[in-house]
Amino acid sequence: MHSKSLMTTSEAATVIGMSRAFLERDRWAGATIPFIRIGQRAVRYRREDLDRFIESRVRHSTSDQS
Repeated sequence: MHSKSLMTTSEAATVIGMSRAFLERDRWAGATIPFIRIGQRAVRYRREDLDRFIESRVRHSTSDQS
């Protein structure tokens, strides 16, 4: 996997239309979106995991269950 295919938290937040804080809380709470920790502090996301997260949120009606 090339490092170019990995995205920072800021880049990932832009892709999914959420805030960095959302992704930080998600990691702390149990990671709905898989992430990769590089070293002690660096966190990266794979584009395919972000796309999967977006697809899992598609609803056809407001009454659809999550």
